[in-house]
Amino acid sequence: MLRWCVNFLAFPSKLTPILRLYDHGLILESANSPSRNFGYRTMPEISAYIVLKMDLLPHVPSIPHDQSSIILEAFGLLSTTAVVLPPQDTPMHPYANSHANPSGPGDARPSALQIISDQKLEGALQEKTIVITGCTSGIGIETARALHATGATLFLTVRDVAKGRAVVADILRSSKGSGRMELLLMDLSNLASVRAAATDFITRSDRLDVLIANAGVVSCPESKTADGFELQMGTNHFGHFLFFQLLKPLLLTSSTSESHSRVVVVSSWSHTLGSVRFDDIDFARSGYDKWLAYAQAKTANIYMANSIERHYRHRGLHGLSLHPGNVFGTEALRHATQENIAQVGDMSVLRKWEKSVPQGAATSVWAAVAKELEGRGGMYLADVGEAEPVRQEDPVGGPGYAPHAFNEQAEERLWRLSYEAVGLEYED
Repeated sequence: MLRWCVNFLAFPSKLTPILRLYDHGLILESANSPSRNFGYRTMPEISAYIVLKMDLLPHVPSIPHDQSSIILEAFGLLSTTAVVLPPQDTPMHPYANSHANPSGPGDARPSALQIISDQKLEGALQEKTIVITGCTSGIGIETARALHATGATLFLTVRDVAKGRAVVADILRSSKGSGRMELLLMDLSNLASVRAAATDFITRSDRLDVLIANAGVVSCPESKTADGFELQMGTNHFGHFLFFQLLKPLLLTSSTSESHSRVVVVSSWSHTLGSVRFDDIDFARSGYDKWLAYAQAKTANIYMANSIERHYRHRGLHGLSLHPGNVFGTEALRHATQENIAQVGDMSVLRKWEKSVPQGAATSVWAAVAKELEGRGGMYLADVGEAEPVRQEDPVGGPGYAPHAFNEQAEERLWRLSYEAVGLEYED
């Protein structure tokens, strides 16, 4: 993925060189003659050279002018004048430019409704049915608000029907969409409730095109679900796993060659803090840690999406996971104090990268409807695009995924364990 691009103006040649930084390294090429390549250096080579010369590391997304000449020197060239160009938008990173220099909630980064507008989907999905879990606060509400504009039929899961009705009324007051919205009563921390909600949906709908597993709890005090699971793993993963399995037949039969079905699972950057603890999944031996428990559950969300892709892509059903960004204006963080959040990272940095709730819902909406993702899955998304591996210089809450996020052996182990945990017979 292109990280930044620098155009060197003062250069002893008729050719205009452009320095492009990718995840893997730096390429110096000619803007005048695309086939002319001045050289390639890996990131370790460049980093080592800059440390040697200036005791500095490359700064992303821009580089100071006093570093630009030293980077060129690593290529055996010299220049002192540079202009930093913004990242280039691409089909799989359509908003790279707007994410280059975040300045807090409400900045240039897109909202969920902007995704619908840019995809030209207002009123265009009237034949589709979408289920969204957790729709009485935060990202769930804004996801529903944006998708209602498409004309799709929406089923919103709620734990409180009165709150759910208020959400529907609020969306209808501002939305130009014509789609139907219905509520499903469901508590993900209770598998009996999940089964009842799935049965309720199946009796009211004969199709399902997209399931968005949005609901979740964050950094809770130690507690158990009704079925005895650690609360965060039980709610965020096992509840959604069962709900998906019960709705899977409709997802499969609703898929067509022109429009495959999708399961979108909302994970988090916090998955980078830890993987699934197969030898102590309920923290009984090691002692409870609210952030490690959350990290485990969010890794499990990624594993579920990856497993869906692996098991059902050949039948037109795809799984995608995502990080919505740093979104603090939701009820999801009701159990996290400012001190808890500060334990994760510097608040001044977190606030710069913070998104508004509508911006936080943008990646979920893009995952659900983007034309660029048709027939594709098994990806971790962030900042309304396909994410790259986490880098050392990335900020807390950044868009990268951890090395353990894609591990087929661990994914399959959790997949089988989850069948057993929710009382279903394993299906290959």
